[in-house]
Formats: sequence, structure tokens, C-alpha cells
Amino acid sequence: MIEQTVLPFKLDETKDSITAHAGLALLGEFAYGIGLWEDLDNELPLPGSGAGYFPSKFVIPLVLMLNGGGRALEDLREIRNDVGLCDLLELEEIPSSDAVGDWLRRMGSATGLFGLGSVNQHVVDKALGAEDCSDYTLDIDVTLIEAENLDAEYTYKGFKGYAPMVGHLAENGLVLCDEFRQGNEAPASRNLKFLKRCVSMMPKGKRIKYFRSDSAAYQAELINYCEDQGIKFAIGADLDESVRAAIAVIPDDAWMPYGEGMIAETVHSMNRTRKAFRLIVIRHPSQGKLFEESSVRYALIASNSDERAEERLEEVKKGVGMLPLAVRSV
Repeated sequence: MIEQTVLPFKLDETKDSITAHAGLALLGEFAYGIGLWEDLDNELPLPGSGAGYFPSKFVIPLVLMLNGGGRALEDLREIRNDVGLCDLLELEEIPSSDAVGDWLRRMGSATGLFGLGSVNQHVVDKALGAEDCSDYTLDIDVTLIEAENLDAEYTYKGFKGYAPMVGHLAENGLVLCDEFRQGNEAPASRNLKFLKRCVSMMPKGKRIKYFRSDSAAYQAELINYCEDQGIKFAIGADLDESVRAAIAVIPDDAWMPYGEGMIAETVHSMNRTRKAFRLIVIRHPSQGKLFEESSVRYALIASNSDERAEERLEEVKKGVGMLPLAVRSV
């Protein structure tokens, strides 16, 4: 034992294995506690021989690596070489990076993605079944992932990568669905189909009561579906010609102070929507560039809720990316 001096700690020698990834140990224990290991082995294709690895041997190290900040398969070495973490989680053997890559490619070309969907359904059922809440808010948005793969395409942010769509519950952060997409795919693609998938993931007694999205979901078919299903929505609207015209006829006395700008609302509809909806408009003055006239910024929210515009906006602000801005000169 080294004698303590000034600071309130002591140093000692130990032959126990230690880990620099103690937080991942908690994640691994959580995965074990909810039965994720068993679900993976039950739902994903098993090895063709007794010498192969079970699916959980591939997936759990990947989950740990990604949550630990890893970005490439080679980063699995950080998990494999962490003797303390492997001892804590009883990870007796971890496949090599090459073996994991081969397994991922096999799963992607076979039934692996379907199996992962079944695993995710088990997780959703267990998580929501343990909660008293029955009405949930669904947020969907594209998540851009930068990548250097040869098949990666340029995203709207200007870098190469992928743009998967992710749907999660605002109340607990639980991911219901995800859909892999190329980086150059339009964020508005197949959003109604994706919303229906998310709704279908809800177990009995649980429902999607509220839906939030940016203007990528500003589509007549999706709005009609929400109306039919009794889902209250708040969707960023596009500043198209019809919306400009609707804003232009809002009376001056209908505008109320809101933050550093003004707020008002009107009723609007799209060509193929079966019902009109509320259009909440937030107007902000914007400083123009040198030698240019000043402009006005508009944040637009299409909604079918019954709350006052200010109340609805505060609820919407709890989401991410819910207020797309459009600019026009005045």
C-alpha cells in the first residue's frame, strides 16, 4: 500500500482486469437483462455448422463498439482487446472484423433484416408493456451518416454518405422503425409507408396519438391518413404559392406578438387533402444582405390539433427540426 499524502485517494496494486469502457458494461448488462441476446439468437439465422458463431456473438460487440464511439469494423479491436469488459460481460470470444463483415453481408442479402425487425418488435413490446402510458408521440426524421464507401451518394449537406429514416417515440426515445436510404434519396420518399410501419409496431393497448415531422412529411396522402386514424399532427409546411396566398390574406389585426416576431394562423388545404387543416405562421424580420432589401422569415406548421397556436407551437418545439424556415422578400 502506498501511503496517502495530500489528496484524498489511495493507490494500490491489483491483479484484477480493468476496463476503460465501464459505461459499456452497463449497456451490455441492460441488453442481457431485456433478453436481447436470446432474441438475436432466436430470430436471426443460426450458423450452418457447430463451429460457427451465434448471431448474438456478432451483434452485441457491434452494439458495444458503436455506442463506444467506433465508426469502422476495425474498431471492434477496442472491444476484443478490453479484457476487463469481456470478463464482465462474459464475452468469451469475439469474431474478427473480417468475419463480422462477411456475416453482415450475408445477413443483408438473406433474411437478416427481417430478423432484426422481429428483434426490434420484441424490444418495443417489452419496453412499452412496462409503461402505464398508452398515447405516444411519433417523431420521424432523416439521420445523415457520413461515409467513404464507394456506393455512398452525396447528401443534401454536401458530403457522401447515407440518409436512413428513423421513427422514435418522443416520450421515451424508443426507436420504432428505421429504413436504410442512400444519401441522395429525397427525404420525402415513402413517408406514408414508413408512418404506417411505425403505427403497426405499437403493441395492443398502445397507440400513436401525435405525429411530428419537418416539411418532408407535408404530403396530402399522409395528412389524410392521420385524419382517418385520429392522429393529431404537426408538420412543417412548404412555402409554396398557395401558402403564400393564404398568408397574404391574414388580416393585420390577427397577428400577435410571439417571441421576437409575430404569430397568426389560417385555414388551408392541399389539392388532395380531404379536410382543411390549420396553418400556424410565425413571422420573423430578417436582416438583408448589404445593398439588399430586408426580408421576412416564415416558420410554418400544418396541424389538426385543437390547442391555441402558441400552445401547439410550444409542443412542437419539443421535437427536433420541426420549424423549417422559408425566406421571401417584402
